Amino acid sequence: MVGSATAAVAMPLVGARAGSQPERPSETIRYTAPVKLTINHQPYELNLDLRTTLLDAIRDHTGLTGTKKGCDHGQCGACTVLINGTRVLSCLTFAVMADGREVTTIEGLAREDSSLHPMQQAFIDCDAFQCGYCTPGQIMSAVGCVHEGHAASEGEIREYMSGNLCRCAAYPNVVAAILQARDETRKA
Repeated sequence: MVGSATAAVAMPLVGARAGSQPERPSETIRYTAPVKLTINHQPYELNLDLRTTLLDAIRDHTGLTGTKKGCDHGQCGACTVLINGTRVLSCLTFAVMADGREVTTIEGLAREDSSLHPMQQAFIDCDAFQCGYCTPGQIMSAVGCVHEGHAASEGEIREYMSGNLCRCAAYPNVVAAILQARDETRKA
């Protein structure tokens, strides 16, 4: 019995030199693909690693830094953007998944005449931000929440905005801003 246990432990060492590292490929293989993104009505043709998140594509390859990287795990909502009008967490979405779709970031909400989107103005009016880090994701999620039909009451707004965290605890003001901008946002 002792002999077989010794053989089982020694087996993995066969063929390996003492102190040597396992062989590794000299280069990491990267798979890239052309990705056509339309962000804020602006077309972008990028050649991206297939593992590139939409968040990293937006921030690192287009220079649009309004979308924030918070937790990078889909738990805080700071990276919320709209794809074809539906809110998504861009840190959990591969850029190739948005190929050929319309992506809207906080920079793309302002109107053509450069006036603020009603939700952006409501966040200012209601003091719905403090440090401001989560604000772009909060605003994008608020617009999505309204367009999805989940802004009928304060309770419903709280429920459907619960994926967006604010360390400064401006939640009552966020709800007030959404209520203020709800009707005008539906038209926008």
